[in-house]
Amino acid sequence: MKVDFYHLTRSPLDRVLPRIAGKVHADGGRLLVVSADAGQRQSIDRLLWTSAPDSFLPHAQAGEGEAALQAVLIAGTIDPANGARSVAIVDGEWRDGALTFDRAFHFFADDAIDRARIAWKELAGRDGVERRYWRQGEGGWEQAA
Repeated sequence: MKVDFYHLTRSPLDRVLPRIAGKVHADGGRLLVVSADAGQRQSIDRLLWTSAPDSFLPHAQAGEGEAALQAVLIAGTIDPANGARSVAIVDGEWRDGALTFDRAFHFFADDAIDRARIAWKELAGRDGVERRYWRQGEGGWEQAA
């Protein structure tokens, strides 16, 4: 299983998440987006409606609509009711439940860097876990580890 740590330093989550979600969907996959913050979940819901005016990314918040049909499901906990095999943790709080997926995207800003470092270290010795750390450089995203 792959865990991609995305350190948001130049582009905010609202510019990065739609691209990741769109790529997962274009590849035929489903994505679970997790945040404990109800306000952030609401913002992400609005964002996915407006991020790409020339395309539609099927999505809903957990508890609204038919979760099982959604390409992207936005939830407060790790519960892939849409059958997702990819999870995006967007509130900076790592959850070990993400390890049950094929791929996890862990987004964090500078205010959550200490928690991200702890998660990085804790995942170091886990069997079957491939970690990658991405940072934003002058030319875009660069794999740093």
